Amino acid sequence: MLIGVLSDTHDNMPAAAEAVRRLLEMGAARLVHCGDLVSPHMVDLLAGVESGFVFGNCDWDRPGLRRQAQALGVECWGTMGQFEADGRRIAVIHGDDAQAMRAAMGGGFDYVLSGHTHQRRDERVGRTRWINPGALHRTSVRTAALLDLCDDLLRSIEIESPRAR
Repeated sequence: MLIGVLSDTHDNMPAAAEAVRRLLEMGAARLVHCGDLVSPHMVDLLAGVESGFVFGNCDWDRPGLRRQAQALGVECWGTMGQFEADGRRIAVIHGDDAQAMRAAMGGGFDYVLSGHTHQRRDERVGRTRWINPGALHRTSVRTAALLDLCDDLLRSIEIESPRAR
């Protein structure tokens, strides 16, 4: 299974739309957003495909994000999500809470997907692979990631799009 991973879109609809388009074009069967969508209308980009997101520290309208997700059939996991795919245990967390991050990293997951820092990361900590796809806002290079669970391969994707206003 191919999983498209996004984070820190901060209402940058042009970059986020381009990232989703590219990830789906590349075969992503599921989309995961690691937080800081900001506005409920950003959830629209995750509709129509198996997808989910967690709240980030800039997601102040959590009730609105939750309502939009429910209306569109998108999973809203709150501050931490977890799911299984292709026999792998995957946690999703924004990464702004150090204690929650330590708990996720020590939770026996195969993958921990996070955001917050706006910097790409791909490292193994014990048996867990910790992945941050980078950001689509407030960064010199906008990135998302495509994770191939079958082959344990990660592809970072640079996203070109007009800057948000």
